[in-house]
Amino acid sequence: MMLSKRTSNTQGYTNACSTSSNHLQPAFCIASYSIRPLSAAWPRFVTATGRTARPQRSICGIKVLAIDAAQPFDYEHRMRQQKNDESKLKVGIVGFGTFGQFLAKRLVDRGHKVIATSRTPYDEIAQKIGVEFFQDVDDFCEEHPEVVLLASSILSTESVLRNLPVQRLKRNTLFVDVLSVKVFPQQLLLRELPPEVDILCTHPMFGPDSGKGSWQGLNFMYEKVRIGADPKRERRVENFLKFFREEGCNMVEMTCEEHDRQAASTQFITHTVGRVLGTMQLRSTEINTKGFDALLNLVNNTTNDSFELYYGLFLYNQNATDELERLEKAFDTVKKQLFGRLHDIARAQLFPMDEVLKANGNGNGKGAQQTPALPPARQPLALPAGKEEVVLPSNSTIDV
Repeated sequence: MMLSKRTSNTQGYTNACSTSSNHLQPAFCIASYSIRPLSAAWPRFVTATGRTARPQRSICGIKVLAIDAAQPFDYEHRMRQQKNDESKLKVGIVGFGTFGQFLAKRLVDRGHKVIATSRTPYDEIAQKIGVEFFQDVDDFCEEHPEVVLLASSILSTESVLRNLPVQRLKRNTLFVDVLSVKVFPQQLLLRELPPEVDILCTHPMFGPDSGKGSWQGLNFMYEKVRIGADPKRERRVENFLKFFREEGCNMVEMTCEEHDRQAASTQFITHTVGRVLGTMQLRSTEINTKGFDALLNLVNNTTNDSFELYYGLFLYNQNATDELERLEKAFDTVKKQLFGRLHDIARAQLFPMDEVLKANGNGNGKGAQQTPALPPARQPLALPAGKEEVVLPSNSTIDV
């Protein structure tokens, strides 16, 4: 920074300005002058902003006038702020239940503008989160959100979409679904929405329980089903995906068909096993193993979701039936292995003579008859715990 001194033509007035080495506009100005009567003509000078200023009377005869200056970082800051503002979206959530509130809170924390609508009034909850709630869906659409996020239940999505006054939205609005199945909403959106509307099918592979803390490393699946060629529309999609990327999600791009094929195993079977164990009413004990703790966590994570969600996973994923049959066959296989081993043990105890004959090579009608060794004394038949031991007579039979 350098200090330049300029003397006015007016007697007794000096103007000294400090300027930045990179800018011609001064950062501040010092005006010094002699004390003179009030009736005398005071000098005037023009500031960097183009305004005319006149020093005021001072006892010491000097006055420092601070003026606006173009700081080196001002332009860069404004450009960063403008770019940051452009990345912020106005998101309208349709279906403000548990999952909708879960996403809304995180979106608001990231600086996005969020509005919501739902059949159930959530005014108080929305106000606490920082979301503007609309009970009337027409008023919601007239707010013209850039992104309409469908967070309704799987079973109600079709009726919700058909009752949405899409004609009140902007023609190029981006529709995003976050349902747990993908082929069904993909076909529904393509069938019901105008061709000008952009469609992005997504599935956050986590929920309010598994994602209540950090989203770091959690999977987020998406497919760009239909996006217009306009760079602004492409940028809007990227800004929406950027939100999940900045939260630490593992972004997975795949087709909706491939998602449903894999989700039938990773999600539907997980929910099925969790609900089966939940019906057993498992309880924590003093000697829990890590494996048992994992089962308890599975029960909590799955049974906290509504049965409608689980039923939707079954009804709207054509791969779910095959996986359910595979699970049933696998259970039967393990069960047969257990009872097959038990059958062999029981037969050996009930018919020890057969084992003796096999050991001596008899029973095939060949060879000389030998006197078989006597079997050991009859032992009690092993039965499940809590049952009395029963010794059967030698001539009795039992079906196992």
